[in-house]
Amino acid sequence: MEFLMSFGLLFVIVFSLLVLLLPILALISLLKNDFKGDDKIIWIVVILFLPMLGSILYFLFGRNKKLS
Repeated sequence: MEFLMSFGLLFVIVFSLLVLLLPILALISLLKNDFKGDDKIIWIVVILFLPMLGSILYFLFGRNKKLS
């Protein structure tokens, strides 16, 4: 029983770190790169209003749209 409580606490800590760090990392990556037109503003809004989903979508699709 104690193992399950420890595992649950570890899960909560790791999940909390992901919820906090993923949007921050996405915003840092976004601000370091150049995008066409208003793409950067749109991604910022998506990441800020949908932190987890927006960050995941940015890392899956948005980073490929950046200008080299």
